[in-house]
Amino acid sequence: MITTQHHVFSQAYHDLEAKPLTAQNSPEMAAPSSAGARSPLHLAAMTHSRKFPDFQCDRTIVLVGMMGAGKTTVGRRLAPQIGLPFFDADSEIERAAGMSVAELFKRHGEKSFRQGEAKVIERLLGEPPGVIATGGGAVLDAETRRHISEKAVSIWIKADIDTIVRRATRRRTRPLLKTGDPHEIITKLLNERTEFYAAANIHIDTQPGPHINTVNLIIEMLGDYLDIAPTTSARDNPNLEKARHDD
Repeated sequence: MITTQHHVFSQAYHDLEAKPLTAQNSPEMAAPSSAGARSPLHLAAMTHSRKFPDFQCDRTIVLVGMMGAGKTTVGRRLAPQIGLPFFDADSEIERAAGMSVAELFKRHGEKSFRQGEAKVIERLLGEPPGVIATGGGAVLDAETRRHISEKAVSIWIKADIDTIVRRATRRRTRPLLKTGDPHEIITKLLNERTEFYAAANIHIDTQPGPHINTVNLIIEMLGDYLDIAPTTSARDNPNLEKARHDD
């Protein structure tokens, strides 16, 4: 028997199909969600025109990797540099369900959450090109992996275990880190997921210093992968903003 809560949860994902998406590097995303979704970081800095007008990217870019690797922060900085909108899958899930990811896990369990997550990502991949930051466990779903492989260029954002643990434990809302030692849990999860992350088209190690350093490297490697050659090197462009370190 389907509980009322589960029905409401499933209906929320169904209803999302009728809702217009709002890019999270647009002014419309400035107001925080009543459901507790994370609001965009440094929104004002992300609304300027892109830095590389000659870098024409017509493919959806999907960022995969562990929680705490920096997918959302890097994605918000990457998208305007290559002229694409940015979407955070977790935020879209929260918007659809009307509650936070932590609350979804608590009320409905991980299996139900993953089913909804897969639907949201499939819908995002059906939209015009953008940069999508996925949740750390999104790659566990075989259909999600297939959709990403068929419809996007995937980038694995990598970081060492200590960095991931340090970043991931800054927020106490991570549902998978509430049942034991974070270092042990993250190590186990990474071991289980590495083969799926490794299927990504591009692998990127997070760079020291500001996240814009990682963005620069992504643009260079993305240009090589898509055979796009910006007239100015992403790494050497003097107009790049010097974003503060925010990992």
